[in-house]
Amino acid sequence: MRESAAERHDRLLELVRGRGSARVSELAAQLGVSPVTVRRDVEFLANEGRLDRVHGSVSWPGTGEGAAQPGPSRGADARELVIGMLAPNATYYFAEVIRGAHEAAAAAGARLILRISDYRPQEDAGRAAGLLAAGAEGLLIAPGWKEPDDPVEHGAWIAGLPVPTVLLERRGVPGRELDDLDRVCSDHSHGVLLAVRHLLGLGHATPLLVARADSPTAIAVRAGYRYALDALGLEPPLPAIGSVSAEADPAGFERAVRALRAAVLAGQVSAALVHNDVDAIRIVQRLAELGVRVPQDLALVAYDDEVAALADIPLTAVAPPKHEVGRYAAELLIERLRAGGAGGDAAPRRHVDLLPRLRVRASCGAPSDTERGSVGARA
Repeated sequence: MRESAAERHDRLLELVRGRGSARVSELAAQLGVSPVTVRRDVEFLANEGRLDRVHGSVSWPGTGEGAAQPGPSRGADARELVIGMLAPNATYYFAEVIRGAHEAAAAAGARLILRISDYRPQEDAGRAAGLLAAGAEGLLIAPGWKEPDDPVEHGAWIAGLPVPTVLLERRGVPGRELDDLDRVCSDHSHGVLLAVRHLLGLGHATPLLVARADSPTAIAVRAGYRYALDALGLEPPLPAIGSVSAEADPAGFERAVRALRAAVLAGQVSAALVHNDVDAIRIVQRLAELGVRVPQDLALVAYDDEVAALADIPLTAVAPPKHEVGRYAAELLIERLRAGGAGGDAAPRRHVDLLPRLRVRASCGAPSDTERGSVGARA
């Protein structure tokens, strides 16, 4: 099986950590890849603060020639904390979560080190062990769960970690071990409710859900849709349409688009909520080719707001507070560490839910935020 970039990064880090420093050419020979690949990897890891670069060499942070020299003691309270973060990827949704955590750590004088699981939950425990071996004193954990059963099958190890731990954008099963941990999450049920109420307020009947089922956010959006309709006393116009990646399953994507088109042409729906942004943009493009116009024939709201504003027809979108999730989680973890580990019995564990916002643009047929002000709730 071909080695992933994350696995190669782990090997590179272990080599540098064991030797203290190394030249790029030496690392390329050890890893069996080209110097260009190593330079690219080193640049990525250095930008993450996990390695230092000096004159064609790379060193473990604090050991190279650019390392700070010993100075007057600042006392135990002023020493640099090291916190580890495990994320399923470093792009799309989680790029902003990571950025928020990194900024909070830097503001507190702590160092954040990152490992990526690539949505392989069976490898999460090993990645976390690597963070601990690299010196992490506390962990921010976003497991690479994809399936509804993953929290049970691939989550028990988290409760046994020997350092303070905060879950972010993940929830344990109620009544089980992970439910006792600190966590910081977006309240996706509230986000879906914002979208549904907005579309109802524009005069539409109950919107149809078009959503994936391959990530915790997708599963939460589906659950949030049921919650929103129950809260508003509504029934779904049709069963939710399951969407898939256009690249991974072109035929499945086409079936989803045609099912949505058929519902519009039959007069069964005039509005839809689509998870996620990328799927929503492609669905709008394909619907136009099939003779269904957004927003004239179908008002549409996307979920995630990563690239929704960049569509030909800018998409109204629910925006989870990703940056704030990372920031709050890092601040909570640092607070625990500086209070002496788990924070003591007197400090209760916290479940923090941050509220998404609705950003109104052209795809729903309503005046945009720039025309009438922001909609939604502050995190």
